[in-house]
Amino acid sequence: MFKGSIVAIVTPFENRKVAEKKFRELIEFQVKNGSSGIVPCGTTGESATLSFQEHEQVIEIAIDQAKKRVPVIAGTGSNSTEEAIMLTRHAEKAGADASLQVSPYYNRPTQKGLYEHFKAIADSVKIPIMLYNIASRTGVNIEPATIARLAGDCKNIIAVKEASGSLDQMSRIKKTCPKDFMLLSGDDSLTLPVLSIGGSGVVSVVANIAPRDAADLVSEFEKGNYKKAQEIHYKLLPLVKAMFIETNPIPVKTAMGLLGMCEPDLRLPMCAMAPENLEKLKKALIDYRLLKP
Repeated sequence: MFKGSIVAIVTPFENRKVAEKKFRELIEFQVKNGSSGIVPCGTTGESATLSFQEHEQVIEIAIDQAKKRVPVIAGTGSNSTEEAIMLTRHAEKAGADASLQVSPYYNRPTQKGLYEHFKAIADSVKIPIMLYNIASRTGVNIEPATIARLAGDCKNIIAVKEASGSLDQMSRIKKTCPKDFMLLSGDDSLTLPVLSIGGSGVVSVVANIAPRDAADLVSEFEKGNYKKAQEIHYKLLPLVKAMFIETNPIPVKTAMGLLGMCEPDLRLPMCAMAPENLEKLKKALIDYRLLKP
C-alpha cells in the first residue's frame, strides 16, 4: 500500500469553499498519470485551515472518486489526541484505506507523550497507519527508537513519512524497525536517496503537477534502472526546489493556477507569493515545459 509515488494532494477552493468538481478532476489526473496513492488533508491540502466538516467532506470525496483504484491515505492527525481519534474513526468508517498521522504540533510532547498519542490512535481503529515526522513544522522529532517501539507494539502502525531531511535518521529507522516496516520520503528532493537506503517511495508535493515523472522515478529504481531513475531525479530537482521557494503549499497551488489545473486560492494565513518568487516559479515551469513562455 505504501509504495511508489503517493501524492499529497491540494484542496482546491472556489469562493472560499471546497471545489468538489475540481477536486474530483485532480484525483482523476493523478490516477491516470501513475500516482500510487492519494493523501487528502495533509500539509499540502491545507488541513490546518479546514473545518471538521470540510475535513470529512474532502476525505469522503477522495474515497468516492478513487473507487479503490488507488489507496486513499487520509490525513487525520491533530495535536489533540481525541480529535485525531475522532477524525481517524470517521475516515475508517468512510472507507479510507489508511491514515496519515502527523506528530502533534505546538504541544511539543516528550517521546513518551508521542508514543502514547500514536498508540491511542492506533488502538482506536483497525486501518493501517503511516506516521508523519516533520519537526520543521511541528517542533518535535519522532526519534527512531520511538518509531521502532510503536512499530513493535502496534500492528497497524506500518510506515513512516520521513520529512526530517536526515538520511542518518532514516537509516536508523530502517535498521531498528521490523523488516516489513515501510519508510517513505517526505521530501521530493530526497526520494532517490531514500530509495537507496531501503525506502519504498515518496509522499510527493511535486506529483501534483508532474505525477508521471514522480511515479517513474520510483518505478525505474525498483526495476533496477538506476541510471534512468537518476536522470529523472535531476530533471525533477529544479522543479522540486521551486515548489519550496515559499511555504508549502503556496508555490504548488500557485503553479496549478498558472497551469489552469485549479484556482490558486489559498486560505489565510497562507497568502499570494512575493512577485520575485512568482517569477522564479514561472521560470521553473517554463524550463520544465509545463508552461509556455
